[in-house]
Amino acid sequence: MTVELTMLVCAVGLWIAQLLVAIAGGMSQFSPAVLAGNRDAPVDGKGWVGRAQRAYRNMAESLLPFAALVLVAHAAGVSNDTTVMGAKLFVYARTAYAVVYIAGIPWLRTVVWTAGFAGILMILAQLH
Repeated sequence: MTVELTMLVCAVGLWIAQLLVAIAGGMSQFSPAVLAGNRDAPVDGKGWVGRAQRAYRNMAESLLPFAALVLVAHAAGVSNDTTVMGAKLFVYARTAYAVVYIAGIPWLRTVVWTAGFAGILMILAQLH
């Protein structure tokens, strides 16, 4: 398996970990009836729980373009130092993003988000 595909698997693992943290946080702030309900109204946590929920949703949004580009690069036989670095940058930055966001560090959160986005752009730039 290529490094890029390995990083995609790691990114999915990170997505699962963030989901579990958001679920655990939600269980600490909301009753089982609220969590099992239809959620016609949003169930937004307070403090770190809300940040964990938002970080998870942001990861879900970012995972799609990352996965698409990694799979297109793999199908096209494109794997080089730039795609490897882009994939690693995405995963490492997204891991840092989750920690920094849940911890509530605003400016650093923006920096690491930007680094993850740069990783996506690095892969995209190699697909021409």
